[in-house]
Amino acid sequence: MKHLKLALALAAPLFAGIAGAQTVLTVSTWLPPTHGMSIAQKEWCDLLEKNTTGKMKCNILPRGVANPPGTYDAIKNGLADISFTVHGYTPGRFVLTQMAEFPFLGNTSEPISVAFNKVASRHPEFAAEQQGVKVITFFTHGPGIVFNTKRPIAKVDDLAGLKFRVGGGMVNEISKSLGMNVTLKPAPDSYELLAGGVMDGTLFPAESTESFKIDKIIKYATFFPGGLYNTSFVFLMNQARYDKLAPDEKKAVDAISGETAARIFGRQWDKVDLRAMALMQANNVQMVKADAKFVADVKARTAPLEQKWVSDAAAKGLKDPAKVLAEFRAEIAKQEK
Repeated sequence: MKHLKLALALAAPLFAGIAGAQTVLTVSTWLPPTHGMSIAQKEWCDLLEKNTTGKMKCNILPRGVANPPGTYDAIKNGLADISFTVHGYTPGRFVLTQMAEFPFLGNTSEPISVAFNKVASRHPEFAAEQQGVKVITFFTHGPGIVFNTKRPIAKVDDLAGLKFRVGGGMVNEISKSLGMNVTLKPAPDSYELLAGGVMDGTLFPAESTESFKIDKIIKYATFFPGGLYNTSFVFLMNQARYDKLAPDEKKAVDAISGETAARIFGRQWDKVDLRAMALMQANNVQMVKADAKFVADVKARTAPLEQKWVSDAAAKGLKDPAKVLAEFRAEIAKQEK
């Protein structure tokens, strides 16, 4: 009996540790920890820990488990539990989410991101296209801007003869429709490409000029009402990891998925966009606002892309894609009020 009591006494701390065990989710980011998206991801993790009074927490890795184009499959295959990525980094793989990448959608990230997630959640085909992962939320960055080191761009013809880096997805098609010479490269490559003169410009939201340290290299910026383009992102989780969570843990993740997560990422984009605009002014970047003629020319050249998307999305199983796109634009307008 004495030995049994001693054994139980020694085991007590172990059982206490198990009873109070944390569920730790491994989180990866391919961007620096200071980047807005890494900060937004950490904010989401902090909210999960707070809401579960510490039962669930994130272990944010010091470096990404994969490069940007490989991140989706890295999460799918369980190299990490959670991350985010750009759909366009793997061209041809995702069709439906290109809906969020058309020109002139909105002037800030948060309303576009919330609208994107709301509309996508109403149509299960969007989640079905994300094979093998649990979608936490969809979101976009802020309005896309044309940056370059050579000259002001005030009309379509000014784009000719310059070499631009683009991130892939619909922006690649938009650029081609405008006669631009583009190369598909991940965002973190931008500094080296521009500083070395390999590229003359890049298409980015305002934020990226600061994040990728090109704010002192860029000389000219052309802005479009509602943005020239947007980039579709997914914040995702390994499906098997989610499935293994206890019911209350799944509930905790679900509670801050969808709109809550979309707002976290959208607000962070908008915050850093504003800061980057001030930096551009401080660095004397020449800013050009696209006039009505320029906007009309872009609309005329990119209209066929919407028709192609409608056809491609229908082939992918989305019912009445034109109606879904109209629903998306209406939801953005509602969120912007």
